[in-house]
Amino acid sequence: MNSVLVVEDSATDLEVISLYLKQAGLSVVVAKNSQEAHEIIDKNHPNLIILDVILPDQSGFELCRELKNNPITNKIPVVISSSKNTDVDKLWGNMLGADAYITKPVNQVELIETIKTLMA
Repeated sequence: MNSVLVVEDSATDLEVISLYLKQAGLSVVVAKNSQEAHEIIDKNHPNLIILDVILPDQSGFELCRELKNNPITNKIPVVISSSKNTDVDKLWGNMLGADAYITKPVNQVELIETIKTLMA
């Protein structure tokens, strides 16, 4: 079963995204900050990562850049999930290596289609 790491500090968003992923038959692992995310990635090596932009210890943009610059993690698809939905934010995510950018509130169909495309 494919596993998805969701890095999200909002309990509501975390619950909604996790539910959507589980309904799609995916295994879900969660982290509430980048430190937890690093620990999970080192242990579990998920098939895909969904990152919130605003996290308590480090921005999702920074974490994305770190993951994409690391030869061990740079092949893991990263989806930015954020309420920041300007073209500049989307461009920034793309420049830092994000494979997709989804705005909140997350649309279930869009999320699952994006993940299926990236994991194919």
